[in-house]
Amino acid sequence: MKPLLPITIALLTLSLFGCGPKPRGAGLYTFFPIADGLDPVDTNLNVASFLELLPDGSYTLDFGRFDYGNWTLKDNRLYLTNQRRKTYVYYVLSLTKAEMAVKLDSGRTGHFRTHLMPSGGRENDPFSAYNNQWRIRATHKETDAEIRQRLLNHCRFWECFFTWVDDKNESVVDVANFPTPLKVYGNGFGLKHYDNLPPVWKSYFFDDEDCHKADTLIKRTFRRNKIDWPQTDDDFKKLISGFRQLQQFLR
Repeated sequence: MKPLLPITIALLTLSLFGCGPKPRGAGLYTFFPIADGLDPVDTNLNVASFLELLPDGSYTLDFGRFDYGNWTLKDNRLYLTNQRRKTYVYYVLSLTKAEMAVKLDSGRTGHFRTHLMPSGGRENDPFSAYNNQWRIRATHKETDAEIRQRLLNHCRFWECFFTWVDDKNESVVDVANFPTPLKVYGNGFGLKHYDNLPPVWKSYFFDDEDCHKADTLIKRTFRRNKIDWPQTDDDFKKLISGFRQLQQFLR
C-alpha cells in the first residue's frame, strides 16, 4: 500500500436540478465560509455542516447537532419541523441553482453550496437519517450490541459517502471536519488516539464509559483483522472497499 496522503475534497458547485419537477428549495447543501465584507460568517458551522431537503418534504441536517423531520419553503421562509416537533424558521436570503444563503439563529448569514443528490434511496444516502443513527445522542447507557451498531452505522455512512462522491464525481469537504474516531486519508484510514477524539463524537455516547467501550471495540477490530485493499488507482474505490470490510469485521 502506498503512503497515506491527507485528503481534502475541494468544493465543487453543481446544479441539483435533474429530471422531473422538484419543489423549490429541494436539494443537498453544504456550508462554506465566505467573507464578503458585508455578511458575517457564522462560526458555529463548519464545512462538514449539511442540509438535505428531499422532494418528499423530509429533511436532515447537521448544524452541530443532527436533526431530521419535515420541511416547507414559503415566502422565502424555510420551516424545519424536527422529530421532536419543534419548528425552526430560517429566512432564505437567496436561492440559486448553485447556492443558498440563509439567515441563521444568530442573525448571521450562512452560505451553502448545492450538490447533486445521492441515488438509490435512503439506504444509500450518506445524509439520510438511516445512515446517521450514529449521530443521535444516546439517552441511556447502551449495551455492547447498541455500541457495536453505532460503530457499524458510522462505517456504513462512510461507505455511502465515498460511493456518492465517486458516483456523482462530487467533491465536498475536508473530511477532517467530520466527527469520527477514524483518520481518513486519500487512500486509506486509521484510528485516532482516544485523547484526540473530537468532542462531538464523544458527545454521542451516554457517558465516558460507553465512549471508551466503543474505542476499545474498534481498536480490537483493527488489531484482529487486516483490510485487503483493492489493487486500483481509484482511491475512492479503495475507501469504499475498506469501509465495507470494516463493517464485516464489526459484525
